Amino acid sequence: MVKQKLLVIEDDAGLQKQLRWRFDDYDVLIAGDREAALAQLRRHQPAVATMDLGLPPDADGASEGLALLRQMLAIAPDTKVIILSGNRERANALKAVGMGAYDFHQKPLDADLLALVIARAFYLHALQQENRRMMQTQADTPLAGIVSRDPGVLKLCRSVEKVAPSSATVLLLGPSGSGKELIARGLHALSGRRERRFVAINCAAIPEHLLESELFGHERGAFTGATQRTLGKIELADGGTFFLDEIGDMALALQAKLLRFVQERVIERVGGRGEIGVDVRIACATHQHLTALVEQGRFREDLFYRLSEIVLLLPPLRERAGDSALLAHHFKHKFSAAEGRPQLPFSPEAMAAIESHGWPGNVREMENCIRRAVIMADGPQITAADLGLAAAPAFEDSVDLRQARAAAEYRVMVKALARADGNIVKAAQLLGISRPTLYDLMNHHGVK
Repeated sequence: MVKQKLLVIEDDAGLQKQLRWRFDDYDVLIAGDREAALAQLRRHQPAVATMDLGLPPDADGASEGLALLRQMLAIAPDTKVIILSGNRERANALKAVGMGAYDFHQKPLDADLLALVIARAFYLHALQQENRRMMQTQADTPLAGIVSRDPGVLKLCRSVEKVAPSSATVLLLGPSGSGKELIARGLHALSGRRERRFVAINCAAIPEHLLESELFGHERGAFTGATQRTLGKIELADGGTFFLDEIGDMALALQAKLLRFVQERVIERVGGRGEIGVDVRIACATHQHLTALVEQGRFREDLFYRLSEIVLLLPPLRERAGDSALLAHHFKHKFSAAEGRPQLPFSPEAMAAIESHGWPGNVREMENCIRRAVIMADGPQITAADLGLAAAPAFEDSVDLRQARAAAEYRVMVKALARADGNIVKAAQLLGISRPTLYDLMNHHGVK
């Protein structure tokens, strides 16, 4: 069996020998100064490290040890660093924990207690790595981009799985940036049409006089500049799925032509005279209230009923319990890997700002915010300033537990799970309960 790697950063030769002997169950790597420690870290990427802050050339102080810790957190933020300090260095040890060290243990060493701390650190590291592997596995599924623990979003995903095999037209309603196209692509990927094309068009992004040609195509000479026959987006989607985004912005004249296609599944190219049959699955989306547009005479009622065979609602991010922190961790992992940046943790202030922000731009706004922070952050943690968010208010509104005990319990639980990036051990610590109790709560509320 391959031994787990434990990095011991200690300049005292006697203590080096003692730790190597006591922890012979591990593959113990020894480093006596900053340069050697960084070399061992880059070469072996140990899961856990113990470190004495008093390293040469500042063996009587903590400046060298704190500088090394800062570099270690930038290079390998997943490594759990345990600070070994004397009673007089307690303030510096607490400062190191505040910077991102996993824990500290006071000298003279209690070898058995230190062994428990190290074992727990290895266990937590393994849990986090497993959680990351699970997230990567989920990334290969059709609905991988939907990251949520919100009951409404999970119900939506189950609805997508039920509707996908059918040929029913689906209308997606929700605010801008909430992930409507992502749901439409998942609908296509889970259907029998997944081997054919998914073609999307944004009705609000194309001028009215060009949209008809974009949808239905045109014949040569149909208008000035039409030098050759061009197939429209609907025809290109034949056999697959055609997604109309921002359908509420389509002009009334074009709505009539779209209605005929939806009813008959035939099109006529601009300037053409023959009918062309097209077999496509139709999905539409809008951030507008279509019923209100129908009442105002800005959207055809008959088209509305044709498009709304199945209606799916996407809630805004501010209404998704615990999802802001969960998505922040998800995007941080994603963009750190994509940009080749270290996996920096969020500071407590940054996490509080993420949870208190209203996210008017929803998931799209958060994605851009986290990506910018990952690229721009240059400290050991991602701060609220890196995110460009205002500090969270000092106090939250009170909650009447007699009226909403179950709802409050659920919100607190999913918030802890989100802050802990799905880590059960850390979430239980945040909640001040045991792991079995947290598992009971999760089972009670149907959270997996």
